[in-house]
Amino acid sequence: MARFLYLVRHGTADPHDGPLSQVGERQAQLTGQRLKDVPFRGIYHGPLPRAAQTATVIAASLPGVPVIACDLAGDYLPFAPDPGDLPPAFASFLAGFSAAERSEGPKLAAAALERFARADGEQDAAEQQDAAEQQDTHELLVTHNFLIGWLVSQAMGAPPWRWLGLNQMNCGLTVIAYPPGLPAGLISFNDAGHLPPELRWTGFPAAVRPASG
Repeated sequence: MARFLYLVRHGTADPHDGPLSQVGERQAQLTGQRLKDVPFRGIYHGPLPRAAQTATVIAASLPGVPVIACDLAGDYLPFAPDPGDLPPAFASFLAGFSAAERSEGPKLAAAALERFARADGEQDAAEQQDAAEQQDTHELLVTHNFLIGWLVSQAMGAPPWRWLGLNQMNCGLTVIAYPPGLPAGLISFNDAGHLPPELRWTGFPAAVRPASG
């Protein structure tokens, strides 16, 4: 069966590593309303407070859907390429990460692909039994900018470093389909149709925002 993976970046936090701001809470509420009719099998979120809180707010619109903390949905460096192969601005950005982050992050990213980025028919027997209860599987990851960029770039068969530069709005919605026997399909990317204009573009680099953002 096909897997539909819904990816949401956490809401705006204040400060950046703290709890959701009022804006972030409203972003998450509207995201939950947007997704309330999707038959999710589960909501997975990273361990940081801003992701966990966003998932909890979204889940209020999805009664009965389990909410699961998952390290694979965390905030980590998914791939650390040779700086010489990158545009200078990207190389400078990656230079700020420690050796441990460069080593551990890619291991988590590979495990995230194995867990989430494949059709149900490619999973183990227990997961296949769950999937048999419905035609397709829908799962939600409430996560961070890096992991969404990684999953999108890999779904499109891009070079491993190309997660860089794929930026997400807070509570923007990306959906990837993984049909059995076929390449992944990007259904939507950074969709903010559920957010009013004043709640869009937070978390997005100012230099690449549209003039009206």
